[in-house]
Amino acid sequence: MSTSPFKAYNANFAAITGPAPTLDCLLQVDEFPFAHEAGVFLAATDELLITSNQYPDPVTNVKKVQISRVVLSLDRRTAERHDVDCDAIQMGNGGVNYNNDKEVLFCAQGSMTQPSGLFAMETKPPYNAREVITTFLGRPFNSVNDVVVQRDSGRIWFTDPSYGHEQGYRPRPRLPSQVYCYVPDTDTIRAVADGFGHPNGLCFSPDEKILYLTDTDWIHGDGTTDDSHVSSIVQLLMNRYAFDVVYYSGEPFLTNRRLFAMADTGIPDGIKCDMAGNVYSGCGDGINVWSPGGVLLGKVLVEGGAANFCFGRDGELFILNETRLWRLQLGPGIKGAILGI
Repeated sequence: MSTSPFKAYNANFAAITGPAPTLDCLLQVDEFPFAHEAGVFLAATDELLITSNQYPDPVTNVKKVQISRVVLSLDRRTAERHDVDCDAIQMGNGGVNYNNDKEVLFCAQGSMTQPSGLFAMETKPPYNAREVITTFLGRPFNSVNDVVVQRDSGRIWFTDPSYGHEQGYRPRPRLPSQVYCYVPDTDTIRAVADGFGHPNGLCFSPDEKILYLTDTDWIHGDGTTDDSHVSSIVQLLMNRYAFDVVYYSGEPFLTNRRLFAMADTGIPDGIKCDMAGNVYSGCGDGINVWSPGGVLLGKVLVEGGAANFCFGRDGELFILNETRLWRLQLGPGIKGAILGI
């Protein structure tokens, strides 16, 4: 008898899973870890854009990251993968819907010769990309990791840990590992939060009054781990809450950081909210789900864990599991906060 992948820690998890949740593998590619980061759902075409984990190029043997376009079948039971070649985006990582889905805003971790930063890539061939930002006032970023965009203001928030240098494909850092806020309209960039080991995934609550951020300091760039270091989700509260964002000259400041939750297995990496404010994160054992108050509601167990994921439509999640892409069907009332569908 098979064991259910759905593990409840709180009775409220049933409202998320619905009466008949399912978890199915849509696609498996054994040749390389194609399903690692980004996870951007394009609703108009039922496609995903995702980035691989690092792997040696079969021709040059140099480590690379491959962007893939994944086309979902009409019945949502299978998918096809296609390479997306975009030389401007070196060692791509996180991504988010951008410019009304005409583009995806990708994090490029960079290389020894190519910059790290944010690039907007068109969602249709030939996948042209334009540079959005690659330096903090002239100083190069370390290895930009994940990104989110505020709906109303258009502000772009992103994390910049030092994984690239630690893994040997970026120069020595010239900046701390920080969180940044960039305003394209005015071309202004600010460091808005520091004090992290490796700031990684980030997302806003549905009302964009809370910013959640994962710190993956438990695992180092060389793959070693340290249980004394954090593997947590930090919550930065904004507006109408006890920990406000204070505005000076129209600019937001994040204040009074507090611990939101700690992952008990592996590290919390990608992170998203649903429209009810529940917080989902890819962890070492799959997808973990917390209430807005930080209570662990339940887990969706996936062998090998989940680095990242994204919401589709009507309660579906697409889970990136290195060589496998999974489709999780939750209750139809569950909708991701980024697209709200």
